[in-house]
Amino acid sequence: MELYHLIIVLLALIAGFVGFGLILHRRKLTGLLADARVESERIVSAARAEADQLIKSAIEENRAKAKQQRRQFEVEAKKKRGEVQKIEEKTRAKETVLNQKTDALMQRERSLDDKESTLYTQEKKYQKKLKDLQDKIEETQVILQKTAEMSRDEARSALIASLEKQAKEEAAQKLAEIEEDMLTKAKLRARHIIALSVQRQASEYVGDATLTVVSLPNEDMKGRIIGREGRNIRAIEQTTGVDVIIDDTPEAVILSCFHPIRREIAKITIERLMEDGRIHPARIEETAEKVTQEFDQILKDHGEKAAIDIGVTNLHPDLLSYLGHLRFRSFGKQSVLAHCVETGQIAGILATEIGIQPRLAKRAGLLHDIGKAVGQEVEGHHAKIGAKLCARYGESEEIVQAIRHHHEDDLVESDVLTIVLHTANMISELRRGSRQENIQNYIQRLEEMESLVNQFEGVKNSFVIQAGRAIRVMVDPDLIADTNMTLLSQKIASQIKEELTFPGMVRVTLLRESKFIDYAK
Repeated sequence: MELYHLIIVLLALIAGFVGFGLILHRRKLTGLLADARVESERIVSAARAEADQLIKSAIEENRAKAKQQRRQFEVEAKKKRGEVQKIEEKTRAKETVLNQKTDALMQRERSLDDKESTLYTQEKKYQKKLKDLQDKIEETQVILQKTAEMSRDEARSALIASLEKQAKEEAAQKLAEIEEDMLTKAKLRARHIIALSVQRQASEYVGDATLTVVSLPNEDMKGRIIGREGRNIRAIEQTTGVDVIIDDTPEAVILSCFHPIRREIAKITIERLMEDGRIHPARIEETAEKVTQEFDQILKDHGEKAAIDIGVTNLHPDLLSYLGHLRFRSFGKQSVLAHCVETGQIAGILATEIGIQPRLAKRAGLLHDIGKAVGQEVEGHHAKIGAKLCARYGESEEIVQAIRHHHEDDLVESDVLTIVLHTANMISELRRGSRQENIQNYIQRLEEMESLVNQFEGVKNSFVIQAGRAIRVMVDPDLIADTNMTLLSQKIASQIKEELTFPGMVRVTLLRESKFIDYAK
């Protein structure tokens, strides 16, 4: 029984402990639940705050993107509006041009209609004149047969001769009108191009054909060049082959020789001796020999400098040496090399003006007189010699042909480069100061020209003007008709070309004047 009670008590205790544990556990669970609720509320609140922040950030980011896209859209729209505006302007310009072209075409069409109407009127006039002429021919035939007692064949021959003469006179008159119109237009264009070429070209002219002046640092150097009892000056003359002239010219000695290369060798020899300071016969011979050996390189340097000045490259070294020889050959008051450089520069200007390559024109101008560098051992005209040299050293066929024909008078069938080279050469030759002529030869040439012209039938008098570049011819109006003036001028020009030698071109001008005087009493 006690055991039973003990079990009940134990069970009661266990039940109490379990109940008490449950109460404690419940309280604990209640606290945990409250904490969980608080934490959940805190998490929800933080999540809401973070969501609000994310929403605000997203809104701000979307607003920024929207602003950026709006600005980008505005920029693109502005650009598109500019392009559209440009297209509209181009369209308006094209419309203006089209309107102008349309107006021009309409004006041209009206002009053509007027010309067609004029031609139709003229055609009617010519048909009427032709009919009148046929009627006159028939009347003339009848009159000739009746009055002159000619046969029909004889009358026909006389009429044909008369008509042939009339046709020649009309053809000559028409030819004169056409030539005058063409010459007027060609002269205006040529005058513009040539004036531009001459204005843009300025060259130096030299006059030391047989003399070279060597500058001295002081007057004492003259005595050193003369040497004791003149031994130094004799050594210089014997070694170089020039005459050394010592006069009163201050700080200068003069070298005289017809051979320009010898004068140049002597000049360089004296200059090197003055730099070295040792002037005696042995040193003179040694220096002159050394300068002579180096002179080939000096010639090439002169040729290379000329090529660089004009802008020509890739020339064969032998051609440069030939160009250097031209530095010591005279061309009136110029050296031939200076004339070649000037001709090349003028040719380049002319080529640019008429639309061909200035590079080829400059090259042809620089090389056009290279045949003059060859000595007397080669026979022939310098133009053909120069063409052979250029062909030998690889120059193009265009340049070779231009050099070969640049002195020919008939250039009708020549290419443009040849004509440009011929024109540039003539401009360089005829420029003021480039040549000098003996006064007696000059007067004789003018008298021969006047005498030749005065031999033509119908010529009353002639006057050579412009230093022989033009001639005025007075004709007898009773012997020479207006219709025959063109034929006579052509005959005179042809005769001058065949019988006389002159630089450049001679312009022949015929003058015919008729006077009719009467008195009222």
